[in-house]
Amino acid sequence: MNENEIKQAVKEQYSLIAEQTEQSCCSSDSCSCGCGSDPAAEAILAGYTREELAQIPQESALGLGCGNPAACTVLQPGETVLDLGSGAGIDVFLASIKVGPTGKAIGVDMTPVMVKKANALAQEKGYQNVEFHLGDIENLPLADNTVDTIMSNCVINLAPDKLKVFKEAFRVLKPTGKMVISDIVSEKPMPAFMQENADSWSACISGALPKQEYLDKIAEAGFATSEVIAHREFFIETGKENEMQQMFAVTVKAEKQKK
Repeated sequence: MNENEIKQAVKEQYSLIAEQTEQSCCSSDSCSCGCGSDPAAEAILAGYTREELAQIPQESALGLGCGNPAACTVLQPGETVLDLGSGAGIDVFLASIKVGPTGKAIGVDMTPVMVKKANALAQEKGYQNVEFHLGDIENLPLADNTVDTIMSNCVINLAPDKLKVFKEAFRVLKPTGKMVISDIVSEKPMPAFMQENADSWSACISGALPKQEYLDKIAEAGFATSEVIAHREFFIETGKENEMQQMFAVTVKAEKQKK
């Protein structure tokens, strides 16, 4: 699959989810992205609390995450926060509470239906400090040095060019900015036949990089520090002779410059 084919497959699958059809981004029992038949329950499994979910529009919790990056970083009133691949807005809405009316929480997503859904929720619930924009996280529609904190939740593994994503994150962050991302990584490179499977890409599997390669790309993008601050192991079936692949749901914190 080339990059355009991957993006189109992911966009189509997540459009279905946003439209609340019976389809899920999990195409098999080996799904790792956290989405399922009970989005609230899946969100809790990913690390959100019932108290957090009660503070935001329930429709924003689609059960698509593999962590809770907003809970893993200190957000201050007045900050500008950016969520890469914001979906229906769960992490943007949570961040908006922490940054307060003097701050701003921004979401960028490449799926038009997701952006429309998130904007409708923000308008319906009266949020004044959130924005949702249609855009590609490999080419962010934001100016240089304008963001205090970047978050992302089980999205960067869906991007064909992770290095480009991290370079864009580095570009839009202020010099003192930080990035906190939850994502799926692997123990070793994914089998080539899985990387050609559109359903596995959309299920947050085929695009997963080995953990150290993922961290190396963050450093290559220019970040001064990075560390894994949360880590959960699981296994998937590759579909080839009962072969199992070790995977990890990780949360990584990176800083643009050393303190």
